[in-house]
Amino acid sequence: MTINAPAKPPGAPPARARRTPGIEASRARTAIILLLPTLIAIALVAGFPLYRTIFFSAQEANLTTPDQSVFVGLQNFWFTTAEGIGLGFMQDPQWWTAVRNTLIFTVFSVFLETVFGMIIALVVNSAFAGRSFLRTAMLIPWAIPTVVSAQMWAYMYNDSFGLIGQGLLGGQALLADSSTAIWAMIAVDVWKTTSFMALLILAGLQSLPGDMYEAADMDGASKWTQFWRMTLPLLRPALLVALVFRSLDALRVFDIMYVMLGANVAASTSMTGYARQQLIDNQLLGTGSAVSVAIFIIIMAIVVIYVTAFRVKFD
Repeated sequence: MTINAPAKPPGAPPARARRTPGIEASRARTAIILLLPTLIAIALVAGFPLYRTIFFSAQEANLTTPDQSVFVGLQNFWFTTAEGIGLGFMQDPQWWTAVRNTLIFTVFSVFLETVFGMIIALVVNSAFAGRSFLRTAMLIPWAIPTVVSAQMWAYMYNDSFGLIGQGLLGGQALLADSSTAIWAMIAVDVWKTTSFMALLILAGLQSLPGDMYEAADMDGASKWTQFWRMTLPLLRPALLVALVFRSLDALRVFDIMYVMLGANVAASTSMTGYARQQLIDNQLLGTGSAVSVAIFIIIMAIVVIYVTAFRVKFD
């Protein structure tokens, strides 16, 4: 007597093939073998310098004689020695000014670049004549080296002969005033990097299924509803990647401020400028390494906040 298997109900998903533990173990070994060269390269290129930076952050060392370092623990960060010397950088008001300016630069530049990048990506993603040319042209500001674009904008901001400083503002020195210099540099960064954000968001838009929007149109959903209820939720992984990349660059900003303001002013305008001052100008290898470790911790905290806020799971 033959007993037939019960028929599947209509619309039931197809049965998944069971993977044996042996196949899973073989795939895991293959993945590890393929990733091993990359992991070794990362360990040599990034891991060893990170270890040395953390090591010297707990040492009192001079840049010219790093082999003569003395262990001081956390004194480079906060504490002082028994004689009252070796003031930690976290007690320096210039450091906190640099942190404040860096966070202002990061928040406003990344926000504006995300908004403008989203608008440009939505426009470029639509069908119209000349779309290919526009996609290529929008990358021109991003392709210009940062030092070149910063110097170009510094000339335009000049209060004697600049197109903006003299021509539009009547001789106002934007970069000479600390209250306006940060906003002038934010404008430069937004002009240069918005196209990069637009490119990353455009890649996410092109991966969205088109039939979903066709069904929404048939149901009478407006474009605004489709954007808030469909596009933005599905773009969360792409937006997370874009925000992390841009936030990392903005928190480590150095070249724009160094070119437009000079070394002395840049030290109180960005965290990396302050680190350079301690390491290169003051020859303090221990303090410069401690500042670098603090920047690393701040960046890691912001990345964790991003991942937690977006609640994105990468399978």
